[in-house]
Amino acid sequence: MRTLSAVVFVLGLFTGAFAQASLLPEKPEPFKLAEGSSFTASGTSTTRKTRKISSEIAEAETIIRENLAGTLPTAPEMTRSAAVGALRSLDPHSNFFDQREWQDLLDQEDSAYTGIGATIQSYDTDGVLSTYILDAIPGSGAAAAGLRYGDRIIAVNGRSAVGLNTDEVRDMLRGPDRSTVTVKLERAATGRSEVIVLKRASIRQPSIPDFYILKPGIGYIDLSEGFNFTTSDEMDLALRRLKQQGMTSLVLDLRGNPGGIVQQAVKVAEKFLPAGTLILKQRGRFASDSRDWYSKNAAPETMPLVVLVNQDTASASEIVAGAFQDNDRAMIVGTRTFGKGLVQSVIDLPFGTGATITAARYLTPSGRSIQRDYTRIGLYEYYKHVSPAEGIQSTFFEARTATGRRVLGGNGIEPDTVVAEPELTRVQAELLKPLFFYVRNTKASSGRQPDIAGLLTKVSLRGHKADASSFLEARLKYEIAVAESGTTRAKRVLNETDPQIEAGVKELKSAKDLYLAAQNLVQSQVAAANANR
Repeated sequence: MRTLSAVVFVLGLFTGAFAQASLLPEKPEPFKLAEGSSFTASGTSTTRKTRKISSEIAEAETIIRENLAGTLPTAPEMTRSAAVGALRSLDPHSNFFDQREWQDLLDQEDSAYTGIGATIQSYDTDGVLSTYILDAIPGSGAAAAGLRYGDRIIAVNGRSAVGLNTDEVRDMLRGPDRSTVTVKLERAATGRSEVIVLKRASIRQPSIPDFYILKPGIGYIDLSEGFNFTTSDEMDLALRRLKQQGMTSLVLDLRGNPGGIVQQAVKVAEKFLPAGTLILKQRGRFASDSRDWYSKNAAPETMPLVVLVNQDTASASEIVAGAFQDNDRAMIVGTRTFGKGLVQSVIDLPFGTGATITAARYLTPSGRSIQRDYTRIGLYEYYKHVSPAEGIQSTFFEARTATGRRVLGGNGIEPDTVVAEPELTRVQAELLKPLFFYVRNTKASSGRQPDIAGLLTKVSLRGHKADASSFLEARLKYEIAVAESGTTRAKRVLNETDPQIEAGVKELKSAKDLYLAAQNLVQSQVAAANANR
């Protein structure tokens, strides 16, 4: 067994799918000590205990085989279920991963996956799901093969893709690096079927998919894809480019960021916090799992800073938000974050499987825990943010920021300015599909530019209200941008009418005042200390 102790992962919201291998090796592995591990030499052997556990598992499997009325699970499936059940009984984030799940998890932390490099989406037409290409990443196999917006995937390696959802088709398209996959397509431009062979490759997914000048002097950085090994370098590049374009204040978007590598989150926070500033406290069972993280940056950024968060801002991204809030370095805008303050050790197991086990908790600089209570609810309620009625009014840990502002722990990061996320109405959600097909059938097939009047006429025939015209106009601009420039660049169109971004821009003045107040307090404390010497 090998424990990856050099890097601490704060894992996001990853769920498994399929069982592939038994946990029990055919031959025992030789005894070895991994870096960072320990053992106790005593007169009590664990062999008898191990045999007892193995016999109890075997007895349980025998009882199941002899009494189960339904379909009998395989031995690997039962072994996997036992492992998952044992680990999940500890907390929501300790888990076992089979071969495929484990590789997916490691790919997430490496910010890469192996596939054709296409963004896909499934739509229901006449009760049947079909999957379509939205864009192809430049330099990928999909781009080399000329895949375009609106192309429909009919089959993958001879297996029909009709009726399958986006995740199922995605899994069919992924595979080993440098392998090939045969895809049958219906081209949006011609309506003709084609069979093409694409080469899979490692596709890098940056932590920062986009950054640009939002308004004169105001930069925007979309740090939504987790914290991986390149996040700090990506942040340096984004800051440098934006300052070259005249940025004097920044909106940092952490919405949807699931977490990742703690060291990288610390490095991002460090770019805005002066040397000696406490960023994070980590407390574990062993001394090696406990430490305090301080900034070492002698020349941090001093521009006004607003951080956007939402319910899907989790784990390492909450570290960043909490460090900025407790040190009064930024205004936090949006909705309450996920509330995950547990740190997992990432452990390799035999047969390409693995496990994550909670080894520590982290605290913000003021000493508050971000972790939500999970002891009285199930996994579904935990991940869906469903709280028991008796816990809604619970008193959480109270702390103070650098300037004395009141903040609470025990339930994620509460924004300084709460702004609800825009939610689609039922009518708006129903319009997304006709929007896609309208753009596909006009722009992708004929090259004509879609128009709002024509779309309004078409959707009105489907019984939709004409008062949806403003929504249609914004979403039509977005769908056209997807067809022309891809999903990443198209997100800028949605940002134009995003109420949380709008509120973030307005809070930049408050962010500046807050930063100056914190700086004045530090200077006063330094002056007082010098006077008392």
